[in-house]
Amino acid sequence: MANSILVTGGTGTLGRAVVRRLLDEGADVRVLSRRARPDAGPGTWATGDLRTGEGVAAAVEGVDAIVHCATTLGRRDIDSMRNLTAAAERAGTRHLIYVSIVGVDKHPLPYYRTKLETEKILAESGVPWTTLRATQFHDLIVKIALVQRWSPVNFTLSGTDFQPIDVRDVAERLVAITLGEPSGLVSDIGGPQVRSHQELVRTCLAAKRMRRLVLPVRMPGAVVAGYRKGYHLAPEHPDGRITFDDFLAELPAA
Repeated sequence: MANSILVTGGTGTLGRAVVRRLLDEGADVRVLSRRARPDAGPGTWATGDLRTGEGVAAAVEGVDAIVHCATTLGRRDIDSMRNLTAAAERAGTRHLIYVSIVGVDKHPLPYYRTKLETEKILAESGVPWTTLRATQFHDLIVKIALVQRWSPVNFTLSGTDFQPIDVRDVAERLVAITLGEPSGLVSDIGGPQVRSHQELVRTCLAAKRMRRLVLPVRMPGAVVAGYRKGYHLAPEHPDGRITFDDFLAELPAA
C-alpha cells in the first residue's frame, strides 16, 4: 500500500479532488506544481516543471506512488510523461497512475492521439503503472456551453451524446487505484448518464437562468464524426454517482 504519494497537477480541477481524498485516507501527500506553494496549500509541496524536467527528480524522490493529473494542450503531455517516467524509474517509484480519456484509442481528435501516445510512453517505461480513462468532466460541458454566452444562439453538435462525470467520482476511483497494486489499463469510468449535447446545454442554460435558442448543427469532418459515433462514451461503465444536474445545483445561478 502506498503511503507517500506525489500528485502532479495537484492544483487543477481533478488534482485538488485527488489530494483531498488522499489526505482523508491519511496518506502523506506531496503536490507538484510549477508555482510556489499558496499560503494554505495542502500536504507538502514540490516546485518543478514536468515539461522541462526541472525539479522533477527531487519531487519524486522517496514517494511510493505518483498520481499524474497534470495535463497541457498540444504535445507537451508527451514531454511531461517522458520526464516523469525517467525520474520515477531512477527513483524506484513503485506505482505511477495516469488519468487519460475514454476513446483515445479510437477517436481522431489530435489531443486524444497525443493522450494515447502518452499512455504508450508510460506502458513502455519500465515503471509499474495503471492507466484510468474517464469520460468528459461536468465542468468541461459547462465551459463549452457558456463559451457562447454572448450569442443569442447556442450551437450544439447534432446527433452527439456525452456522458459527463464529476471529478470527485474520478478522484475516488484514482485513490482506490493508488492504494492498490499496479494493474495496467483498467476499466473505463463514465458518468451516470448518457445525454444528448443539446439536452445538456439546455439544462446548463436553465440552471444559469440564461435564455438562449439552442440549435443543433451537423458539422462535417472526421473529428465530429467520431463524437457522433460515440467513441468518447463508456455506456457499459456508468460508474459515477454525481449527475450533471447534481453538479449544476451546486453552482451559483449567475
